Amino acid sequence: MTKPVHVAVVGATGAVGQAMIDTLLRREFPFASLKLLASARSAGTVVEVRGEQLIVEEATPESFEGIDIALFSAGGDVSLRLAKEAVKRGALVIDNTSAFRMDPLVPLVVPEVNPKEIFKNQGIIANPNCSTIQMMVALYPIYREYGIRRIVVSTYQAASGAGQLAMDELRQTASAILVGENPVAKVLPVSKLEYHYPLAFNVLPQIDVFEANGYTKEEMKMVNETHKILNDARIEVTPTAARVPVMYGHSESIYIETDQPFEISDILRLLAHSPGLVLQDDPEHQVYPQALQAAGQFPVFVGRVRKDLFVKNGLSMWVVADNILKGAALNAVQIAEMWILQEGIGS
Repeated sequence: MTKPVHVAVVGATGAVGQAMIDTLLRREFPFASLKLLASARSAGTVVEVRGEQLIVEEATPESFEGIDIALFSAGGDVSLRLAKEAVKRGALVIDNTSAFRMDPLVPLVVPEVNPKEIFKNQGIIANPNCSTIQMMVALYPIYREYGIRRIVVSTYQAASGAGQLAMDELRQTASAILVGENPVAKVLPVSKLEYHYPLAFNVLPQIDVFEANGYTKEEMKMVNETHKILNDARIEVTPTAARVPVMYGHSESIYIETDQPFEISDILRLLAHSPGLVLQDDPEHQVYPQALQAAGQFPVFVGRVRKDLFVKNGLSMWVVADNILKGAALNAVQIAEMWILQEGIGS
């Protein structure tokens, strides 16, 4: 017997929060009620859901009374302050920030990869970083079949991954350059530091701050999260993360070395029949994944699949996904869907 499920979205006025609401609706998630929460500054905003005008409320500990599932995407500080308050009141928290990802007591979940971890939670489940999610969806079928010992990945990440201010600045700087003006950059690569560069007609090989080892925080997320999701720290992961002048859709060039030998025809068959993946690989007709086509779509797209010319077990591919959807909102909603099926709730 099922019971109604009551859902809250924290950060409901942000890009990911809005995408969470849209994804709940697109996938016909069986919520009996939906509570929209945000900062005091955004409280009072009206959002239309299923023809009903919902008023965004300020997120406080008391907001989670009667809530079954709370989807968090309002920044790590908010998650650290309120996630455990939600859990105290009986909610399952699915958190899209980095606040709990590396906590050994918090499952880090990509539903196509490690769904069983969902049911080992102690009240909080973490969404991985957007670039890690799409890489894991593409690589897991190969990892499961052949093993992977090395990953070299270069990401080409959209402005939306840095938020609305970055998208606005991309439009403004592009317009300035096109009319011969000097672009003024204030947001990228890291808004809290002194130096900024225009993204328009440019590529910035920095996402987040640099760490002592020369890698950025974003790059180290891909290393550490891959190890945790696959529970395999022996995999050598070498990432380079760059920001490109694209609004939505992260692209990744991925090279791997497998433990076992493979035939490319078997790899293509495997990818074509794996959950969450769409294979777009027809070089003769110039068919391959593109950010413009992936924007607004749920799947992860993979193409340009080819054997390395010199390394026996080497394989390269091109992987694209909407970073706001599969990289954030969809992944969280998929976790919620699996959880309610197991728990036997849902209107």
